[in-house]
Amino acid sequence: MRSAYITQIGQFLPGEPISNEQMEAYLGQIGGKPSKVRRRILASNGIQARHYALDRTQTTQYLNHQMAAMAIRDALNRANLFPDSVDLLAAATTWPDLLVPGFASMVHGELTEFPSLEATSHQGVCCAGVAALKYAATQVATGEKQCAIAVASELASRLFKHTQFEAQPEIQAGKALPFDTEFLRWMLSDGAGALIIRDRPESQGLSLEIKWIELVSHASAYPVCMYAGVEDASTHRSWMDYPSYAAAGEAGAIHLRQNIRLLDRVIQLGVEGWLRLIEAGRVHPKDIDWLLCHYSSHFFRGQIVELLTQANCMVPEERWFTNLYTRGNTGCASIYLMLEELFHSGKLQPGQTIWPDSGRSKFSDRWGCDGIKCRFWLTTATTTTAIYAN
Repeated sequence: MRSAYITQIGQFLPGEPISNEQMEAYLGQIGGKPSKVRRRILASNGIQARHYALDRTQTTQYLNHQMAAMAIRDALNRANLFPDSVDLLAAATTWPDLLVPGFASMVHGELTEFPSLEATSHQGVCCAGVAALKYAATQVATGEKQCAIAVASELASRLFKHTQFEAQPEIQAGKALPFDTEFLRWMLSDGAGALIIRDRPESQGLSLEIKWIELVSHASAYPVCMYAGVEDASTHRSWMDYPSYAAAGEAGAIHLRQNIRLLDRVIQLGVEGWLRLIEAGRVHPKDIDWLLCHYSSHFFRGQIVELLTQANCMVPEERWFTNLYTRGNTGCASIYLMLEELFHSGKLQPGQTIWPDSGRSKFSDRWGCDGIKCRFWLTTATTTTAIYAN
């Protein structure tokens, strides 16, 4: 097999950064009342700023596939690459704009300057971005494609605007929003990242050689952790089984939810996976210079540090890199946006080892801490830089 290289990374973040105090002005107060748990959740997750594709009237300013297209254009502009060079588009999201067609088709349709090409859609919260990356990298490494783009984009804010909840009878009766949805309302934000993957490194500057990616699902062993389309994940009644779409909406079946009682186990599974890699000799913590850790909340960082320290396999915190606090939690786009910021920061040095961790302390469509693992090495065009993602 040939090698596959990430040669450039682009991004799109809608609007100006939004502070904690501004959030409710953009999402709206449910029933005209401020949230009673917002400050507590924000104090726990540590996020100080994020981006929304909504304005203060809760009007969507950018569609999800439009944000993905703008991230792709940013990557191409940085690379001085023409669209007709691209022969594959792998696009990922949690919640596309349309049910049909696939997200990649919508992104490609927005890129009117692009030629006809292969386009694949990947869905499943944080793991979706890694799945898109693996597909694109594999196609390049096998020689099927020469220049691919993997893009991940999330538009979570419109799921949490106040009007989404106010038609529910419970809310109209004065009851609070269920915590499994309220929790996510103050956690998730919008953004897109795009990776250019080619069959050769750039002649100058940084290129990242992908050595291997591993995807592992634990869905058969655990209940659903994060979900939408059903009131209760333990039942088999889909939102489409209601008498009407309006009835499903009023019942709250379409809301995005997370079973936070499962999150401790999610963290434990992630650390167990890390230990298995060390035992197999595939990971050496002392050799890692940068750990790009995608955790959804600062609260979970403490748990990860404690478990890794107890196992004597901790990467010192001064080697950790995250933009959770300044860009928020952008789901499957998070690892792309972290890589983009580090890639252009000037901090990467030849010979350094980097581990991007995607989805471990976050969520998947079904047990996302280890719902999907990916690990890959990335090198500069002249000397080796190792980058893993897990």
